[in-house]
Amino acid sequence: MNSAGTQLLWSEILVNGPDSESFLQGQLTQDLSTISPSGSWSLLLQPDSSVISPLFVRKIEEGFSLLVEQQLAESSVARLRRFHLRVKCTIEVNEIDAGPFAVLSDQISAGWIGAKECELSLTPQCYGSRIVTESISFTKGCFTGQELVGRLDARGSSVPWRLVRVTGPSIERINEAVLLKGPEGPKGITSSVHTQSGIQALAIVHRTLLNPDVLAQFVDVHFEADF
Repeated sequence: MNSAGTQLLWSEILVNGPDSESFLQGQLTQDLSTISPSGSWSLLLQPDSSVISPLFVRKIEEGFSLLVEQQLAESSVARLRRFHLRVKCTIEVNEIDAGPFAVLSDQISAGWIGAKECELSLTPQCYGSRIVTESISFTKGCFTGQELVGRLDARGSSVPWRLVRVTGPSIERINEAVLLKGPEGPKGITSSVHTQSGIQALAIVHRTLLNPDVLAQFVDVHFEADF
């Protein structure tokens, strides 16, 4: 259990050099040629399309700044360096004072995935249409992990596991509700915080739990998906 004020620690991955954009275009899900001046979210995927980390990307003078939770920095850099072959750009990582979310409660309230959610090695569609829409370009061309992501998108993004934001009176009650439906798998609470009214959490559930008739059983637990 985490308190609402649990601080999130961030790292900055700096990719600098003349080939930085072309290199990252093949590694990140976002179209870096069109990101806003204030920055945009992107995802870093394994070749099998599972999410390694969400990254907040900003253009800088000679390359790009990628903000990532410190817990995910090592695996993110290792993944980037795996494909860092014969390209004119450097990869450095530094700890920084602040990132997109200051504390865990901010991240949960935003419905955004973090280190705990990424531990489950799920594909982007499992985290909901908002995260897909805000972090993936389906028009920019190839990137590592694109094949399955594109195939799922073409098939209506039907996946068995789904990220939800859930509120309830206690961890025990939320966990009971989260585990009610579906086979064995990655379902369960991933991140949680105390609030004035109880507990707010992110969790992975089986899609059968999101049936309106099933959700109607819960009077003290509230589920939100695709926030």
